[in-house]
Amino acid sequence: MRIIVSLTDLRPDAWVSGLQAAFPEAEVEPWQPGAAPADHAVVWAPPQQMLDEQPKLQGLFNIGAGVDALFKLKVPAQTRIVRLDDAGMAVQMAEYVCHYLIRHFREFDAYEAESRAGRWSFRKPREREDFPVGIMGLGVLGERVAKAVRHFEFPVNGWSRSVKDLPDVRCFAGGKEFDAFLGASRVLVNLLPLTPDTRGIMNRETLSKLHGGKPGGYVINVARGAHLVEADLIPLLDSDHLAGATLDVFEVEPLPAEHPFWRHPKINVTPHGSARTMREASIAQIAGKIRAMARGEPIAGVVDTKRGY
Repeated sequence: MRIIVSLTDLRPDAWVSGLQAAFPEAEVEPWQPGAAPADHAVVWAPPQQMLDEQPKLQGLFNIGAGVDALFKLKVPAQTRIVRLDDAGMAVQMAEYVCHYLIRHFREFDAYEAESRAGRWSFRKPREREDFPVGIMGLGVLGERVAKAVRHFEFPVNGWSRSVKDLPDVRCFAGGKEFDAFLGASRVLVNLLPLTPDTRGIMNRETLSKLHGGKPGGYVINVARGAHLVEADLIPLLDSDHLAGATLDVFEVEPLPAEHPFWRHPKINVTPHGSARTMREASIAQIAGKIRAMARGEPIAGVVDTKRGY
């Protein structure tokens, strides 16, 4: 067996050594132009040249949760694109969402500002029932976030393309139920895969429907920057229709220094760090899937190229 590693802008050494330890019988090498044919590739934003030179790849294992970048490339027809199921990212995502949800709900940002100004103040506690949380995308990460949010006794709504049934989550599905989902949710958390159907899904029209069209909605985007129409967000914040936003992903990354999101008082910006790939867990998961493929067994995480995830 031969495995190549192609990680644009990342050092491959630790991945190569980890995969070699998992497959002592295999050849594991960083990809270089002209490399010998391989059975599998572990990748992050690989160049088209690598795919052109490797027409017999059986598995293309993406080390991030999203695979949208791979759909910009021409992948060999027989190659299965495989995404990570979790690999330590789900709990990180749950931590991140709960942190910013609770920070907003408890008004900790206001307390911090008053503390810096030397003011002792009190704010009336708000009711969790008034802050239903809507989670777009109910895959592995979305389910874990829903469970964590529910632990803090917020009402939780979920929306997905296909029908889901999750404990203590009011589930909506498909385009016909999307408006009802938005109207029932005050805090919107985006965990959708990026596809042609979901690009720009958070825009002036849809965000205006949050919270039944009433002011006070809040947005947390941890999926992809292209889900949000950036030009539509600030007017909704400036008019007080939206109370705030936490954004971890952007159309252009790193976020340019001149971008208005950096300076807007109602926007929290983080540098695409809500959930980082845990290398050891990822290698163990990839190794398990490669071995299952060799035995002819089905594996989880195979991407449906027609759906885009």
